[in-house]
Amino acid sequence: MKTHNHLFQKLYSMENLVLAWKKARKGKTKKDYVIKFERDLKKNLSDLHNELKYKTYKPKPLVNFVLRDPKTRKISKSDFRDRVVHHAAFNIIEPIFDKIFINDSCANRKGKGSLYALERLDIYINKVTQNGKLNGWFNSNQTKGHCLKCDIKHYFQEVDHKILTDIIRRKIADEDVIWLINQILSNVAEGTVGGGRTPRRVCL
Repeated sequence: MKTHNHLFQKLYSMENLVLAWKKARKGKTKKDYVIKFERDLKKNLSDLHNELKYKTYKPKPLVNFVLRDPKTRKISKSDFRDRVVHHAAFNIIEPIFDKIFINDSCANRKGKGSLYALERLDIYINKVTQNGKLNGWFNSNQTKGHCLKCDIKHYFQEVDHKILTDIIRRKIADEDVIWLINQILSNVAEGTVGGGRTPRRVCL
């Protein structure tokens, strides 16, 4: 299996950090925390560049709040500067892993989403029903097929970080990138003790 090295320098480059900032601010330009970060944008990005380059970067504590939509959930939100780092890491890591995902994995992937998932579901329904030709063994109105709907309880809190990083190492040989991933994962673990749930963008 091909592994990738020499990624970290690309990750903390100013060019990548600027791109990450643009992605992190998308749809949030009027938020106070974005406005505050952009008051001294050049310095803030330069600080992140140096903290990553010299491996002094440490994420800020997560902010917890309760969301009801309608299910009650405890959300742990990262500081905006940390979200810039998440996007910077994602810019480098995502192209490597996206190639090995199955075609029908639709969450948070370019060119895919709810509409694509529904279209794929429609294809599988047609396969099971032989394009609408109902021909069950019990009666002519029966179609044999199975659909599994499930969720993993407390996944973000309970996923084993060692197993996760071992999986990531199969594709990424750059230990500096692994160091950053562990920094982010450690912060996520600290912020979710007691039943919290982290935004998916935080979990690489």
